[in-house]
Amino acid sequence: MVGFWHRLGNKGKALYSATLSPPCSSPLTLPHIWVPTQTPQRPLSSGFHRATGKTQSAAEIMSGKPIAKDINLRVAAEISRMKAAIGRLPGLAVVLVGYREDSHAYVHINLKACNEVGIKTSIVQLPQDCTQDRLIDVVSSFNSNPSVHGIIVQLPLPQHLEEETIINFVSPEKDVDGFHPLNIGNLALRGREPLFIPCAPKACIELLLRYRVEIIGKNAVVIGRSKIAGLSTSLLLQSWTEAPRDG
Repeated sequence: MVGFWHRLGNKGKALYSATLSPPCSSPLTLPHIWVPTQTPQRPLSSGFHRATGKTQSAAEIMSGKPIAKDINLRVAAEISRMKAAIGRLPGLAVVLVGYREDSHAYVHINLKACNEVGIKTSIVQLPQDCTQDRLIDVVSSFNSNPSVHGIIVQLPLPQHLEEETIINFVSPEKDVDGFHPLNIGNLALRGREPLFIPCAPKACIELLLRYRVEIIGKNAVVIGRSKIAGLSTSLLLQSWTEAPRDG
């Protein structure tokens, strides 16, 4: 689950720290009473090979599986330490509208990943013909719930629902997808940190860092410009060329 735990990148990191705290009608209490472990030095991937000084003609496949396993172990250890220290666990709420098989499969993967590391989860499944007001009510209940620290509204939504309106309604402090305008805007602005970064771009950067790929000075081509992947990836690459992030 990359993106739901403090400074560990991917949809499984909660409470991403920020230099600019946005206003919130129901501020989270967990960050104020819990000090996460300092970000450890990023280990080399098991697939990394030190430079031999020779020109390599073949491309190297970057495997994400050992990296994901390492991140999951670190997240699980941090959550275990949190439970022992303050008796609380991070909570993720998922809202699923309709009957798309791909959306149900993706949500299942997220919930399984949370369960493996100790994150509490709750899910609300709404029918395909759910009204916008009903969906907003559900999101609002999670926004105001102090035991919920992250919210995912699974996309895409049925066509009759206004996707941007729903995204904007999610509290930016619980927006683990990183799609809220405040989070996307802070990702785009120099010198600011989003509370959350979309998981696919964060995973791409993590993969490059684990394989010791130098980002600064490189020319990068990003295919596609969706907010889920392409746009956010290009913004994140630009932010690294300006002021590399430690995370």
